[in-house]
Amino acid sequence: MITGTSKNLGVIGYPIIHSLSPAMQNSAIDAAGLDAVYIAMEVSPEELTAAVKGLRATGFIGWNVTIPHKTAIIPLLDEVDENARAIGAVNTVVNKGGKLIGYNTDIIGFCDGLHEKGVSLQGKPAVVLGAGGAARAVLQGLMLEGAASITIGVRNPQKAASITKDMPLKVPVQIVEWDSESMKTALNEAALLVNTTPLGMAPKTDGIPPVDWDVLSPSAFVYDIIYTPAETRFLKEAKSHGHDTQNGVPMLVGQGAAALSMWLDTNPDRTAMRNALEAALLAKEKTQA
Repeated sequence: MITGTSKNLGVIGYPIIHSLSPAMQNSAIDAAGLDAVYIAMEVSPEELTAAVKGLRATGFIGWNVTIPHKTAIIPLLDEVDENARAIGAVNTVVNKGGKLIGYNTDIIGFCDGLHEKGVSLQGKPAVVLGAGGAARAVLQGLMLEGAASITIGVRNPQKAASITKDMPLKVPVQIVEWDSESMKTALNEAALLVNTTPLGMAPKTDGIPPVDWDVLSPSAFVYDIIYTPAETRFLKEAKSHGHDTQNGVPMLVGQGAAALSMWLDTNPDRTAMRNALEAALLAKEKTQA
């Protein structure tokens, strides 16, 4: 029951109507018996400054940030965590007594997806497909996991060059064309292949980034951060070539659990969160069918 003492949480974005975070986060809040509520709030880019002031003034203890506000919100905050600053994006805000601090829990969520499958990258090379905002969180996560080197495969390396200029890099990172010989060499040596592009995401499920599966290392683990559909064409192709795989569900649950832990000082029930998320995804797929 929502009362006058309930702690307020939420997610801001534009548009926000299709967000699955409320179902996932409220399931964990209910499982823990906490007096809190998590809601989705549509905030246009023009209203972001006013919205942040309002959330601070009304005592929201925290909120998630999604497209298109992850970068734009940074100058509106009092402090930004080192990892969020490194990738230039905030997805979680914590209100500590009126002081707004930005974090990026997408990094934690991505790493959770690796840990769930027992994947260790210490001293091993990785390949990332795409160089957008999601790729930056993945890149930071790979460096934290101890990857020896990272190859970023894209359509146009010149357009993607800013990712290596903006981020403090702790390991060798190269940007190459998807169909280049350098890409084939990287795939042959890769311990991990990650898709961070939207290719294959519902409703355009036929999309797939170009990968020469014949040259990819047979032992490479394949990770797609897309979670709808649960199994993209990219992951189906990987499985058909004998690779172990992971989709984006653990990343979404992991980033949400990390945020909830920051806000409410609790250890969220990840099983409840995952069950609620998968039920919401199934319902969403049925409506799109």
